[in-house]
Amino acid sequence: MTDRHAAREEILARIDAATADIAAGVPREIPPQPRTVSTADLDPELMLEFVGALVDYRARVVVRPPEEVAEAVAEVLAEARSVVVPAGLDRSWLSLLEHVEIREDEALSPAELDTVDAVVTAARVGIASTGTIVLDHAPDQGRRAITLVPDHHVCVIRVEQVVADVPDAVSLLDPTRPLTWISGPSATSDIELNRVEGVHGPRTLDVVIVADED
Repeated sequence: MTDRHAAREEILARIDAATADIAAGVPREIPPQPRTVSTADLDPELMLEFVGALVDYRARVVVRPPEEVAEAVAEVLAEARSVVVPAGLDRSWLSLLEHVEIREDEALSPAELDTVDAVVTAARVGIASTGTIVLDHAPDQGRRAITLVPDHHVCVIRVEQVVADVPDAVSLLDPTRPLTWISGPSATSDIELNRVEGVHGPRTLDVVIVADED
């Protein structure tokens, strides 16, 4: 018996021993683990960590009180001629968009979405440790296509939606919903390892964090 074969047999034997008490075909039930989720509206350090991680990923970030969200959205869309929005988006956020065509998503085709300059959505949860924003595609976030095709994504997230880490975020997410995890603008590397942005999603990500001024 070769060393390689012996190692394989040993690994399989250990797996058999470790799974001997699991009935075939019956998935093991994992009991839920209770968690106390802290959010950035209670912990300013989380807010700073979230902003820092977003900037590290080359996202552009502004923090505004609720009454200035529309102003912030208008500022980051100053160069846009058209935007697509999901049906459930808070329309007050768009109230200062002058000379911008606002298109509500009505099953727009990829070709139609490709003619739109930007998309504005809400978010489900933000993760401070990784600078990640998660969409669960509720009515205020829309379907996944509208956040992937336009080249500019403006994402509005409330500070109380920002949690410390991935386990905290997962504990708040519904695994039966489609989830999109966003860490900065779309980026990849070509064959010479040069950074290329915008290949698989928006080239520009603006994050408007809504926080009360204290």
